[in-house]
Amino acid sequence: MAEIKLPELGEGITSVEISDVLVQNGDVIKVDDPLILVETEKASMEIPSTSGGKIEKIHIEKGGSIAPGDSILTLSGDADHDEEIKTEDTVQIDTTQPSLQEPKTIPLSPSKPTISTTAPLGKPVLASPSVRQFSRELGCDLKLVQGCGPKGRITKEDVQNYIKGQLSGKGEPSPASLPVTAPGQDSDFSKYGEIDIQPLNKIKRITGERLQRAWQAIPHVTQFDKCDITKLEKLRQQLKKVNKDENIKVSLLPFFIKALCIILKEMPQFNSSLDGSNENLVLKNFMNVGVAVDTPNGLVVPVIKNAEKKSIKDLARELTILSAKAREKKLLPADMEGGCFTISSLGGIGGTYFTPIVNPPEVAILGISRAADEPVFIDGKFRRRLILPYSLSYDHRVIDGADAARFTTRFGQLLSNLEDITQSL
Repeated sequence: MAEIKLPELGEGITSVEISDVLVQNGDVIKVDDPLILVETEKASMEIPSTSGGKIEKIHIEKGGSIAPGDSILTLSGDADHDEEIKTEDTVQIDTTQPSLQEPKTIPLSPSKPTISTTAPLGKPVLASPSVRQFSRELGCDLKLVQGCGPKGRITKEDVQNYIKGQLSGKGEPSPASLPVTAPGQDSDFSKYGEIDIQPLNKIKRITGERLQRAWQAIPHVTQFDKCDITKLEKLRQQLKKVNKDENIKVSLLPFFIKALCIILKEMPQFNSSLDGSNENLVLKNFMNVGVAVDTPNGLVVPVIKNAEKKSIKDLARELTILSAKAREKKLLPADMEGGCFTISSLGGIGGTYFTPIVNPPEVAILGISRAADEPVFIDGKFRRRLILPYSLSYDHRVIDGADAARFTTRFGQLLSNLEDITQSL
């Protein structure tokens, strides 16, 4: 008999939602076979088996929650049987879902689920010890506060919004702490024709909530620019021909990251965060760069730690590994923590310009669009050059327009001239 339990998933993660159970009672499994699919605030990941054997009982179910240390299932059989199972061939389970660009319609079951808008009686107050202490210092009863965090968890901002609402005499939470819906969102569309209802997965729900709050709390401004990357693309093609490492995908992204690190050193205000009081700027002496990755379950942002210390080749290798882990649902929470600045690249898909939303507590985000050939007037003649459009969205409380223009100009210079970037090949 062996119990397989949920391992620790990262600092601060007390429970996760079970989005799928990949095995059944009676199945024979081996070490590293995927058992369940769980979702945290930032990622979806498979939990593999740590032992082999025949499943006697599954202790969890799809849609429930589980905490580190909780039992997932019980295996029957002795160690000899387990070792025998490890050598057997097993059928791989493909849990890949449709891409975001090509959604598939999911037929409704005969009984449609209904969404309850009332919380169950006696529901516990979800808040961290620091938030509880903060509320006690202010004399605030957490039972009266509407939580906007994961699963209704109360944040420090929720407490502040509640108290502001009380002091203003409204006696109700401020709009920032309440769900925001657009006019007509609750319409009955079925009266116009057939519809399908597809519930959002946890990643998309949490991402949507965070983006909504970021858009409301941060005064966004976006600076647009473009640069000539003809030389850079020729260099990339040369490196691609000589590359023999399967773990390295030769792309332009490592060059973007290296250019970004040079700028963050020159302009440290872009590598900062506002503290909880919004009165102090926290400047960071490290450069952890987040890279937005498109996955079947939604957008995730793995973080390359200490990017300024890594060569172009090191960055390319790490990007390839992290992107594969993201698409295979194997990212750990630690892979997505500690970001200082984010790059969102849509060049592989298309588009000319876009305005990415700042990922707090960061103060800026770089949006890369698709490069295209354009005629450029050089030395009295029109020449074909590869032009890259890009945009910088920033928190106007920290960054002013002049600094943003200096940033985008410097970024273009680095990618066009290459001297400073290619030193770290």
